[in-house]
Amino acid sequence: MELLIDIRWLLDRQQDLLGKELDIKDYSGLVAAIARHRVNTPSLDVDAPDAYWRAAALLDTIVLQRPLPTRNSFFGYGVAVAYIVASGETVQAPYEQWRDLIHDIRALRLSVFDIASRLRSWQVPVL
Repeated sequence: MELLIDIRWLLDRQQDLLGKELDIKDYSGLVAAIARHRVNTPSLDVDAPDAYWRAAALLDTIVLQRPLPTRNSFFGYGVAVAYIVASGETVQAPYEQWRDLIHDIRALRLSVFDIASRLRSWQVPVL
């Protein structure tokens, strides 16, 4: 399923995750995340992005652009999980794996494709 989100969806996730709407420090960071996840051909080798790539684009952009005054890593994590679930997919990983992923994103060690691969590796097998 191809799910394309908008600013309202992100603001609703912010309310769900943080319990209140923080003043947005930089709306362009949210707009960038939305635009990035909508790309249909992210590279010449990938012509059909899946939910994990789109979630990775959202996570990477939110963590690096820091649109909120605080808690951007937690917000990015929550948005990625919510996006994957809303897309009909699964993801499950312990806190330590998410912490390490976000640390690697902040350190610029991963491309969006690397992030997507890691998220895909956390799929819950369907029984």
